[in-house]
Amino acid sequence: MPTSSAGYDLTPIDANTRAEMAKDLPAEVRHVLFEHGTEPPFCGGLLHEKEAGNYVCALCSLPLFRSANKFESGTGWPSFWEPFAPDHIRELTDTSYGRVRTEIRCARCDSHLGHVFPDGPEPTGLRYCLNSAALRFEPEAG
Repeated sequence: MPTSSAGYDLTPIDANTRAEMAKDLPAEVRHVLFEHGTEPPFCGGLLHEKEAGNYVCALCSLPLFRSANKFESGTGWPSFWEPFAPDHIRELTDTSYGRVRTEIRCARCDSHLGHVFPDGPEPTGLRYCLNSAALRFEPEAG
């Protein structure tokens, strides 16, 4: 079993299991995760989430981002300057729409999450720009 640097199982999820996990998800969520869709700016349910906790993959629940690393980018999508663990995110070159961008996907289930850009705050200088539909927020216990 491949294990992440943070101790999570990164065993890839096969297509049949992925389809079974997705069957009860809303159409908007499936569109983002499987068809590389993008929700409209300033409409995502997690854009203004301010509580402490973790943002996990909407499909497989792998922790992807911490609330402590979230910032207001002004772009209309939840933005983070660092992932939960570097190996929880997979990066691919995206040449759609006549541009070159870096797509980010969940390392375990390969779901589309959003994109990462080199215009974020210090200390990383990165802006992980996420679709709220690709995430589920889990508040800190307590």
